Amino acid sequence: MAKTASEGFDTFLGWLTPTASERAKAASHRQSIKDKLESKFGVYRMFESGSFKHGTGVSGHSDVDYFVSLKSDRPVRSDSTLSAVRSALQDRFPFTRIHVERPAVVLEFGQGYERVEVIPAYAKERVTDKEVMKFNIPGVVDEWLESTPEAHASYVNDCNGTPKGGAKELARLVKAWKYYRNVPISSFYLEMRAAQYMEGETFLDYPQDIKRFLSRLQGHDLAAMNDPTGYTGRINACSTETKRNDALSKLNLAVTRATNALEEHKAGNTKKAFEWWDKLFNGEFPSYY
Repeated sequence: MAKTASEGFDTFLGWLTPTASERAKAASHRQSIKDKLESKFGVYRMFESGSFKHGTGVSGHSDVDYFVSLKSDRPVRSDSTLSAVRSALQDRFPFTRIHVERPAVVLEFGQGYERVEVIPAYAKERVTDKEVMKFNIPGVVDEWLESTPEAHASYVNDCNGTPKGGAKELARLVKAWKYYRNVPISSFYLEMRAAQYMEGETFLDYPQDIKRFLSRLQGHDLAAMNDPTGYTGRINACSTETKRNDALSKLNLAVTRATNALEEHKAGNTKKAFEWWDKLFNGEFPSYY
């Protein structure tokens, strides 16, 4: 329970932050995964990426993500690599549910409570000015896409510096909305948009900025964005047009709720503002007292 907007959002962010045990459980399978892929394909590198690594994960929803740079020849179709990696890991973990969710192979340990995503990648080139490695990873359909995971992690960290913690806190909040409202938007897209938004801000005001950020997404119409690091191409919000339409419908409702919450907050009606934030986050926001 909380009495002010700041207390409410601080409490909420505390709930959203994954625990050390969550991360440790999922990460405990790393060596076994690497050993299997090493024996099957050969591995140049295996390193952590994604929400946990960037500090934007949501408790109970985010996965531990691993980029695995394979030594095998890259096939024309990315589906071939995903199928081969899935088959190899299923052989190693026969009683674990393993399936493909592009661009990754997902392993659901602990009856699904310990999810690990393995992204098969092929080293493409090194961008010499900042020692950034480009990789090819599976795309939305069956193509290969360029990815620079280490550059994206650095970008989020840079944008998180001023205001301190702002980019990661905003990303965690909008990812919570995505998960609690089942919105089919890419977590990576939301993270890059949040970092880009905070890049031009000097402080983070939760009631105002969650509304402004959602409104900005609405104004963009969830269009693909240019990679803010400049190293790769466009970053898509949704994998299909059907999902984009669903996401836009839920986004429009979210903007209405965030706007109503902000108006009540400005008017001093804190209890009503909390009720609107609770609707925004599908009943998961702290109670007002």
